[in-house]
Amino acid sequence: MSPAKAHLLRMTAAQLSKESGSGAHVNASGYALMLHKLAGDKRRLKQIQSLSRKIDAKREMLPDYAPWISGALSAQGGAQDEVLMTVMVWMIDTSNFTDALPIVRYAIKHRLAPPDQYQRTLACLVVEEMADTAINGRVLGEAIDVEGLQGVAEITQAEDMPDQVKAKLFKAIAYGLSEHNKPAAADHFRQALALHPKCGVIKDLERLKREMKNMAAEK
Repeated sequence: MSPAKAHLLRMTAAQLSKESGSGAHVNASGYALMLHKLAGDKRRLKQIQSLSRKIDAKREMLPDYAPWISGALSAQGGAQDEVLMTVMVWMIDTSNFTDALPIVRYAIKHRLAPPDQYQRTLACLVVEEMADTAINGRVLGEAIDVEGLQGVAEITQAEDMPDQVKAKLFKAIAYGLSEHNKPAAADHFRQALALHPKCGVIKDLERLKREMKNMAAEK
């Protein structure tokens, strides 16, 4: 994308967000063009059966939306924006929590709705998707972004959601902390168990306790 086009998208997104106002839907030709691009990218994703290839494709697509996202966030207008919300989910899917969190904070602040295909509330969607992404990535040997998970925990602290979902977030944070901060990891495992006794961390907590006991004995 040329610098001129990127600048135009930023300015258009900012202006539309301001004009639409909190709770309204963005409605203008620039937004229509972005929706057209989004629809095309969604069609491309539907044609990909491999989950890993879908994620790779989303990573490839995301930079094209960066100017629009930058403009919308800078304006802080609070307009309902399907492009913004879909990109937020794609960022989470690709483990890009750092760039997703400003959108999450903005969306929670302005009470924006998730993309149409999701039936969960915004807070529930974001927390569960980030936790699932982190836990699934761990199975593949990927590092967990503890700071990102703690960030979403802070942003959604006052939001209502099922206990099982919040437990999954504590579980993911605990996994991320388990190598470098075992006491904090154990505390998060306990919080997960308190919210959802069947969240699957009992053996993890027992293992962590043994490791801490052995470390104390060595000292």
